[in-house]
Amino acid sequence: MNDYLRNLEKLDLNQSQPNGLRVLDLFAGCGGLALGFEALGFETTGYEMNEDAVATYNKNLRGLCHKAMLTVNTEFEPADIIIGGPPCQPFSVGGNQKGLADSRDGFPAFINAVEQLRPQLWMFENVRGMLYRNKWYLEEVLNKMKNFGYKVSYKLLKASNYEVPQNRERVVVIGHDGNYKHPLPVRQKFTAGDAIGELAITSDNDSKFLTASQDRYIAKYEKASKCVNPRDIYMDRPVRTVTCRNLAGATGDMLRVKLPDGKRRRITVREAARLQSFPDWFEFQGSESAQFYQVGNAVPPMMAYHIAESISSFINGFDIERTYPRQLELFA
Repeated sequence: MNDYLRNLEKLDLNQSQPNGLRVLDLFAGCGGLALGFEALGFETTGYEMNEDAVATYNKNLRGLCHKAMLTVNTEFEPADIIIGGPPCQPFSVGGNQKGLADSRDGFPAFINAVEQLRPQLWMFENVRGMLYRNKWYLEEVLNKMKNFGYKVSYKLLKASNYEVPQNRERVVVIGHDGNYKHPLPVRQKFTAGDAIGELAITSDNDSKFLTASQDRYIAKYEKASKCVNPRDIYMDRPVRTVTCRNLAGATGDMLRVKLPDGKRRRITVREAARLQSFPDWFEFQGSESAQFYQVGNAVPPMMAYHIAESISSFINGFDIERTYPRQLELFA
């Protein structure tokens, strides 16, 4: 077992001690956020509309996930903290950009939960575009939340700075009562090779190898997109962002590994899960495409762990820089 896999043992729920704090996990997916929080002793209750994701959550986590479509009328049991990843279609480039008035928007339900329960702290994560082209939408959401008396802190976090072998960036927004500090980057960084090295050079009868026509299509795709390096996975660096599209779709953007004999194959669900920092004991439910969908949509559990660590420190009145000194040595 290498250092990366040993590091994932921090997510072993058998070692966590309950801290008495209840977490409401909205738009929970398969439980990536919840796993990070439960590993630090939080008690979670999830809400998710995808049946396979609900089954995965309930298979692996201590908390119960309810299959439900959240609305502004959904009522919840009391909770100390609310977390989640509301759908972001309302401000997608291809969407209608109607913000909170968009019928697909998950934020009104999230806002309703905060207004209804008034938790000690709330947290949501979303795409990096919230800080740039769509900052108008972030401000629209936060103005609503500030009216409930919360102070708000937000920051763009990169997963590779939090023990995840992936260059994934997400905006993390925290509502609190003052002096919350986002988690500090961790000195230790991991690569794709650390995560899937021994798996990446193997294949079996279920392996999906790229055909000659796919190779030709990918070559044209990379030339048209002016790709400097082929989009294979490079074992000496973190992988690019893992998404539903580059896992489940047979596109030029697909995540793939190159075997010693030169053949290329699409990565497996387990390889994708490791790149997202899910431990091997975490079992995904549903078809292969459903599992890829869950992995691609998930918050990396180790990133969630560090967010939960900072929240735990804040709620308990500790200074995170003194509580977790191992994080003080940062990469340039």
